[in-house]
Amino acid sequence: MPTVNPEPLWRPDPQRIDEAQVTRFQAWAAEHHGAPSEGGYPALHRWSVDELETFWEAVTQWFDVRFSTPYTRVLGDRAMPGAQWFPGATLNYAEHALRASATRADEPALLHVDETHEPRPVTWSELRRQVGSLAAELRALGVRPGDRISGYLPNIPQAVVALLATAAVGAVWTSCAPDFGARSVLDRFQQVEPVVLFTVDGYRYGGKEHDRRDTVAELRRELPTLRAVVHIPLLGTDAPEGALEWSVLTAGNTEPLFEQVPFDHPLWVLYSSGTTGLPKAIVQSQGGILVEHLKQLGLHCDLGPEDRFFWYTSTGWMMWNFLVSGLLTGTTVVLYDGSPGHPDTAAQWRIAERTRATLYGTSAAYVMACRKAGVHPARDFDLSTVRCVATTGSPLPPDGFRWLHDEVRTDLWIASVSGGTDVCSCFAGAVPTLPVHTGELQAPGLGTDLQSWDPAGRPLVDEVGELVVTNPMPSMPVRFWNDPDGSRYHDSYFDTYPGVWRHGDWITLTSRGSVVIHGRSDSTLNRQGVRMGSADIYEAVERLPEIKESLVIGIEQPDGGYWMPLFVHLAPGAVLDDALLDRVKRTIREQLSPRHIPDEIIEVPGIPHTLTGKRIEVPVKRLLQGTPLDKAVNPGSIDNLDLLHFYEDLARKRA
Repeated sequence: MPTVNPEPLWRPDPQRIDEAQVTRFQAWAAEHHGAPSEGGYPALHRWSVDELETFWEAVTQWFDVRFSTPYTRVLGDRAMPGAQWFPGATLNYAEHALRASATRADEPALLHVDETHEPRPVTWSELRRQVGSLAAELRALGVRPGDRISGYLPNIPQAVVALLATAAVGAVWTSCAPDFGARSVLDRFQQVEPVVLFTVDGYRYGGKEHDRRDTVAELRRELPTLRAVVHIPLLGTDAPEGALEWSVLTAGNTEPLFEQVPFDHPLWVLYSSGTTGLPKAIVQSQGGILVEHLKQLGLHCDLGPEDRFFWYTSTGWMMWNFLVSGLLTGTTVVLYDGSPGHPDTAAQWRIAERTRATLYGTSAAYVMACRKAGVHPARDFDLSTVRCVATTGSPLPPDGFRWLHDEVRTDLWIASVSGGTDVCSCFAGAVPTLPVHTGELQAPGLGTDLQSWDPAGRPLVDEVGELVVTNPMPSMPVRFWNDPDGSRYHDSYFDTYPGVWRHGDWITLTSRGSVVIHGRSDSTLNRQGVRMGSADIYEAVERLPEIKESLVIGIEQPDGGYWMPLFVHLAPGAVLDDALLDRVKRTIREQLSPRHIPDEIIEVPGIPHTLTGKRIEVPVKRLLQGTPLDKAVNPGSIDNLDLLHFYEDLARKRA
C-alpha cells in the first residue's frame, strides 16, 4: 500500500505548518505537559494515545474549557464500554458555543442560505438573545434537565437556536430532517418520548415546496408525551390549533441561564441506521462532545474566529451536529437548506463562493457527480477563500482527489475524513500539517488509538482489517436509550473484540501513517452520507401484497459511485411490471427517504437466510463485490445455498 502513492498530491507549506493551531498546541503541550517537541504530528499522536489522560487534560486547558465544579481526575474508569470521563466536573455545552458573543457581538455567528443562494447573517448577539429567550420559555413550559426535545426541522437557524436552548436548560436534543416520512421519524422519536416538538410546516427543495403539515399532525397524534408543539412557518402558513409560535418564544431579551450539568449528562440522541430493527438511539454527553469537537474542529480542521465553516448536511445526519459545533471555536457557521444540486450541479460551489467559506465540506458522491457533469469550480467561481475541501459519507476515490486538485486549486488541502454517528466525530482524516496522498486519509485523530485488526485481534499494517479503537474516546456513547442493561450497546461494538471498539469499516493503516477506508464491513446503506438500515426498507416494501420478501444491498463502486439494488421475491401470481416497480419506488420515497430509492429492482427466486432465519446481507454484498462463494459465506450457516448462485452469476455478468 505505501508504495502506491510515493509522492504526495499536496504538502502544506512551512508557513501553514507554523501557523496551524495543532503546531502551537504541540509546542505548548511540550512545555506544560511533557509532549514531544520534535517529530511533528506522528510524535504528538503517539503521545496523545500513550498518555491519554494528560492529552485530554491539555485539550481542556488549551481551549479554556470552563468547569463550574472541578473534576477529580480525567479518566475515572477506562474500561470500554463504560469509560468515565472527568468525574465530578460540571459544565454546559451551550455556554461554550456562545462564548464568542462577548468579543464578536455584531459579527455573523450563522450565515443562512436557501435555494436563492443569498446568505443572511445571524449575529452572535442575536443568536445569544434568541437562545436566552427560548431557554426561558422552555423552563416556563416545565422542561427540566434530562427531558427530551425533538426537532422536525431543515438546516435553518431556528434548528441551531433550538438545540442550544435545549442544551442550556440541560434537556436532551434530537432531530430528524423533514424529508423523513412519519414512520421513520416515529421509529426514532417514540423511543425517547419527547416533551416538546419543534416543527416546520414544510420545506423547499429542488425549486419546489413540500408541505409537511399532514406529517406533523401524525407526529403529534403518535407522540403522546408532547406537552408543547412549536410552529415555524417556513412556508408561511398559520400555526395549527394548539401549537405555539416560534416568533413569540424567541421575542424576549433574556440573558441565557446555563444549567451546569455533570460531564456525562446527555446532550443529544443520534440514531443509527436500524439495520437489525429499530434504529439505535445513541446518547452522547455534553462534556464528551464539547472536548471531542474542540479537538476535532480546532486542532484538526484548524478552525478559528476568522473562519467560515460550510458543510452540506441535513439535521438527520451527525454532520449537522458537528457543523453546529463550529460555534465552539468562534467560527461562523454556514447553514444551507436546499438541494445540493439546485439549480444545477455546481450549487454547492456557488454557496462556498457567496459565503466566503474557508472550510467547505461535502460528500464524496457530490465531488464525483461534479467531475462527471464537467463542473469547473475554479473557472466559474471565486474560491480564493477556500483553503480546505473536506469529504465524508463514503471514501473519496483517487479520481476525486485528482479532480479537486486540478479543478479547484493545486495548493488546496483535501481532507477525506471518516468517523461515525456513533461517536459524532472522525476517527481519521484532516491534519493541517501533514501531506495528502491520493486516495488516503492523512492520519488517525489525536487521542484516537485507531488500529486495523485481523479476526484474531492482531494489528495489521499495509493490510486490510477491521477498524478498531483500543482506547476510549470522550464522545463515545454514554449509553443507548432504552438499553437498561447495556447489552445492545455492548453487542453493537464490543462483541467481536472484548473491551475494544469495532466500528464496522474495512481499513488499511499504511506504514507511512495514513489511512485507507474500504467501505462498510456490515450492511448499512449509505446514500449521500445519509445512513439507513435495511430493516426500514423491508418494513415499507413488504407491506405491498405482491412482495413476499426482499433484500437490499449497498455497494461502494471503484469509481466512487454507490450501487443499491433491491432484490424482490414475489408472491405467487405477482408480476414485476412497471406498475409494481413504480409502487415500490413511491413507497420508499414517501415512507422513508427519496435518497434511498434503489438503483435497480431485481426479481429473484428466493432470499437466502441464516439457519436462524436472518437475511444474509453481508455475504450477498461480498458476492456482488466479486468475492468467491466459498470465501463470502460459511455454507453450513445458510438455509438454501442454491439461492446464492443467482447473486454469484449476477456479479459475474456485471463484471
